[in-house]
Formats: sequence, structure tokens, C-alpha cells
Amino acid sequence: MITITSTRAKELIKESKGKIFSTTFIKKDNTIRTLTSRTGKQYTPTGKKAPYKAEEFNMMPLYDMRKKAFRMLNFNTLLTLSINKTKYIIK
Repeated sequence: MITITSTRAKELIKESKGKIFSTTFIKKDNTIRTLTSRTGKQYTPTGKKAPYKAEEFNMMPLYDMRKKAFRMLNFNTLLTLSINKTKYIIK
């Protein structure tokens, strides 16, 4: 596995252009979660507007392929990234 920074991981995800990838991160309740997701789908809010901008908190909205809903990925707690048949460890 290749070691990269969370900034580089964010760049790789943005460059994926809608391809499916997998990430492992620590959730807010300190449990580890694996997220199979993609970018490219646009989130259209229904109801209230988000009280914050995700970019300001080093987060990114992604489409969860299993749950069929949008989730936030926090790059501060990112552990691994698997994209384009390559596995990365986040440092």
C-alpha cells in the first residue's frame, strides 16, 4: 500500500469523475466505517439549507452506493482509500 496525505486523497477523489471507490474512516461516535461511494451525483437539498459549508470543515459529500443516500466524508479522520485498483493509507 502507498502512503499519502489527506489532501492528496481529496485530489484523487475529485479526479475520479464518478468512478466508484472505497474509503475507511472514523465516524463521529469513534467507530470505524467503510464507505463505498462515488462523486458526480449532485446533492439537491430538500427542505432546510445546510447550516455549514462542508469544505470549511475538510469534508466532502459523497453518494453512498449501499445506502443509496448522501453521506459526509471527513478527511480529518480518513484512514484508507481504495481507488483505481490501488490502496492508499492516509497519514
